[in-house]
Amino acid sequence: MSHNTFGHLFRVTTWGESHGPALGCVVDGCPPGVRLTAEDLQHWLDRRRPGTSRFVTQRQEPDAVKILSGVFEDEQTAEKFGGPVTTGTPISLLIENVDQRSKDYSEIRDAYRPGHADFTYDAKYGVRDYRGGGRSSARETAARVAAGGVARKVLAHLYGEAVTIRAALIQIGPDAIDRSAWDWDETERNDFWCPDADAAARWEIDLDAARKAGSSRGAVVEVIASGLPAGLGAPVYGKLDADIAAALMSINAVKGVEIGAGFSAAMLSGELNADEMTAGADGKPVFHSNNAGGILGGISTGQDIIARFAVKPTSSILKPRKTITSDGRDTEVSTKGRHDPCVGIRAAPVAEAMLACVLADHALRHRGQVG
Repeated sequence: MSHNTFGHLFRVTTWGESHGPALGCVVDGCPPGVRLTAEDLQHWLDRRRPGTSRFVTQRQEPDAVKILSGVFEDEQTAEKFGGPVTTGTPISLLIENVDQRSKDYSEIRDAYRPGHADFTYDAKYGVRDYRGGGRSSARETAARVAAGGVARKVLAHLYGEAVTIRAALIQIGPDAIDRSAWDWDETERNDFWCPDADAAARWEIDLDAARKAGSSRGAVVEVIASGLPAGLGAPVYGKLDADIAAALMSINAVKGVEIGAGFSAAMLSGELNADEMTAGADGKPVFHSNNAGGILGGISTGQDIIARFAVKPTSSILKPRKTITSDGRDTEVSTKGRHDPCVGIRAAPVAEAMLACVLADHALRHRGQVG
């Protein structure tokens, strides 16, 4: 299996399967001298961790990350940097799996789950790990979140602590939030990373019903990066928004991505869509709107970078669905085990991580080209 690496200067390679002994990643290209501890990464992994509410899979994984390489500390570095720092060599991160229940999947060993990657993996490789989907499982995203923690440290190292990357769930099924009620603090108070308390209350009722019915729901996630300079990205084939779209599209179950106004821009007139500018006190532009999502011509404007993506309903459900077996027989399948009734909930921390990785990569590429 190829294509397990993304990024150019800040490169991340993930490895591992849902029911293997462990998973992890190797982060290459991180500059030396960046303060980094396992605790820095654990904070972000705890946000993605399963079993934290009744609305996510009840698989009990501590997701404890170990740094195996690329970080060093002695008396001299402690005095100079204040703690462990990156050395500029590859950073290897390990997360052990401790709560696999492979027997839950024995009945689907020879049957393809509709909507899942079972058929396509078998068609491509001639063999598949049916235990939780193997490499196609959302369990793989734990490694991405760990890598995203490193990327955040790189961005803070380059641009200061003012850089923030935050994601929120803005829709479950057909039920969207009231954007006028947006409150970032509220995302930390409910189980959905939802910025609208009323919407979160409605979603509790809907997801309880979906879970009891053996079904699932799709979702829309919005992710926003603030505090970044203008100039990140490159024209034509190195566009920042193209790389963001590819990174978000690579997240399990994502079926659509938009930047800024996205598809809604098609309904605007030219004068409404174009983000007007006036000169600020410092001579820099002040934008009066942000339909471009902080990116023009593939290059950041210095505004908030805004992206959204749609997550399909979880394919592993209890309701029987028609399918075929690996030897071509018609059958029905229902998936036992522990699954998210809405995988979009835990996609919010993953979205933050993927955006952080892309921005760290482009920040290093920008520095490499223009200094």
